[in-house]
Amino acid sequence: MTASLPSDLPYSGLTVVALEQAVTGPFCSRQFADLGARVIKIERPDGGDFARGYDGALNGMSAYFAWLNRGKESVVLDLKTDVGRAALLRLVARADVFVHNLAPGAVERMGLGYEAVAALAPRLIWVGISGYGPDGPYRNKKAYDMLIQAEAGVVSLTGTPDAAAKVGISVADIAAGLHAFASVQAALRQRDRTDRGDRIDISMLECLVEWVTPQLYVQLGTGAAPPRAGLRHNMIVPYGAYKCADGDVMFAIQNEREWRRLCEVVLGHADLADDPRYARNADRLTNRRELEVLIEKVFGQLTAAAVVERLERGEIANAMVNDVAAVASHPQLAARGRWTELDSFAGTVPALLPPHNLRGVAPRMDRIPALGEHTAAVLAELEQGRPR
Repeated sequence: MTASLPSDLPYSGLTVVALEQAVTGPFCSRQFADLGARVIKIERPDGGDFARGYDGALNGMSAYFAWLNRGKESVVLDLKTDVGRAALLRLVARADVFVHNLAPGAVERMGLGYEAVAALAPRLIWVGISGYGPDGPYRNKKAYDMLIQAEAGVVSLTGTPDAAAKVGISVADIAAGLHAFASVQAALRQRDRTDRGDRIDISMLECLVEWVTPQLYVQLGTGAAPPRAGLRHNMIVPYGAYKCADGDVMFAIQNEREWRRLCEVVLGHADLADDPRYARNADRLTNRRELEVLIEKVFGQLTAAAVVERLERGEIANAMVNDVAAVASHPQLAARGRWTELDSFAGTVPALLPPHNLRGVAPRMDRIPALGEHTAAVLAELEQGRPR
C-alpha cells in the first residue's frame, strides 16, 4: 500500500480511479497524483499498461511509464471476469473521479458507462478520453498520437517545405490529458455548488484542432494555409533558427520596434528598418527569402555566442537550438533545482519536478509502482468496507 498521503496538498482527500494506458489518460491522472490525490491505476494481468513495455531506458523501465505513473497505486484486475468488473465498479463508486482512455465503448461493455455509474455515485466525475469523441462518424476509429497529429493537420504544418513531419513529442496525447485535467478541475468546482458530478468527454482531435486554430483562421481568411517552414516560423519573419559560423541561433521578432533594433544592433544595417520590402511583417513574409539570406550573411561571419550577445544587447528574444543531451544539463533547470530523484520498482531514477509551482506547496513525488504492487491492499480495503 502507498504510504499515507500528505494532507496539505490541493487534492488531498480526492480519490481518482484510472482505467488507463499509454499517455493521455496517465498524463491527466498524474497531475492529480502530484498534487496530493490518491490515484488507483487499474492494470491488466497480462503485462499491465502497455507503456510498461515501450523500452527499457531507465534501469529496464520504460521512459514513458516512469514519466507518467509516479505516485499511483497499481491494482491488477481481470476485467474479463465478473469478479474483476465487480471490484472495479465498487472502486469507481467510492471515487471522486473516474478517468479512462480505453477503446470506444469498452467501459460501457463493462457496465461502467456514465449513466450506470452515476446511478450508484451521483457525485462522481466521469472522464472519457478518446480519439474522436463518443459520437459522429469517427467515434469508433482507433486513435494514437501520430494519427491524430495527421488528422488534425499538425503534420501538414510541421517539417520543411519539401517534407512533412510529426511533432517530436506526444503532443496530441498531452493536449488531451491537459484538457481533461482542466475539465475535471472545473467539474470539481461545479460539484462544490451542486453536490453532483458530471460527465466529461475529451476528444484528442478536438484538443489538437483547438491548438491549430490560428492556422485554421489563416486558411479560412485567405484560402491558403501557412506553408511549412522548418525551423522558421510560417507566419512571422524573421523568427526561427539562423546559421552562424559555428552553429545555429534561434530568435524571434514580434513587432516593428524589435525589427528596428534587430537592424540597428544585431545586423548593423539601420537603413534596412525603413526598406519598404521589409517594413511590416506582411512585407517580410512576402520577401522572406531575400531577407533571410541577408541575415545569414551577417550571422555567418560571427560565432553563435557573438550573435547571442548582440541579440541580448538588442533585447531580442533568442534561444540556442539544444539537443536532448544539452537539455538534460540545462543550467536554468539546475539553477532552479528542478531535478530530483524518485524511488521505483526498478531502483532510483531521476525526475523533474512538475511545473505547477504553487507557492508553498511541494509536489508529491512518490514511488513508480510495480505491476500489481497495491492489488492486495486495495482489495482488502474493499472487503473491509473502509471509506475512501
